[in-house]
Amino acid sequence: MKHKSIYFIVLAFLLIIASACKVKMSMSGATIPPEAKTVTVEYFGNQSSIAGPHIPQRFTEKLRDVLQSQTSLSLVSKNGDLQFSGYIADYIVSPVAIQRSDAPAQNRLSITVFVKYTNPYDPSKNFEQSFTRYTDYDGTKNISEVENTLINEIFRQLTEDIFNRAFNNW
Repeated sequence: MKHKSIYFIVLAFLLIIASACKVKMSMSGATIPPEAKTVTVEYFGNQSSIAGPHIPQRFTEKLRDVLQSQTSLSLVSKNGDLQFSGYIADYIVSPVAIQRSDAPAQNRLSITVFVKYTNPYDPSKNFEQSFTRYTDYDGTKNISEVENTLINEIFRQLTEDIFNRAFNNW
């Protein structure tokens, strides 16, 4: 009987302490200056020698989509409170593993994007950085067969990296 009353007192004490705590959570965990209401994502140009002309446009749109879906910032074409700009720096297809017949067993598509981020509310968050991601694919396939799927996955990873660098302090 004595153990039950001690148990009850400890439980009541824990409930009182827990009810006094307040937790502030965000859906994405992003740290965005409260003064910032808009964001600009300038067109990402192409400085890679082999990336197709559709690659920069697709990347620009993907980054815009991520910012619109994961923040409450309004996308504006010029002079946003926060600004992203940059270019596709590299687009490389290379063999990863070679079979005995010297035919590639796996190839790798690597894409590097250079990004400049400007945050006038907290200049310590500004950065200019290259981000690289890659995906491997079956070496028996031609890049044109799998390129669209690979690009979608690489752009998902790149935009996640950029978002985290800008808003999640990593």
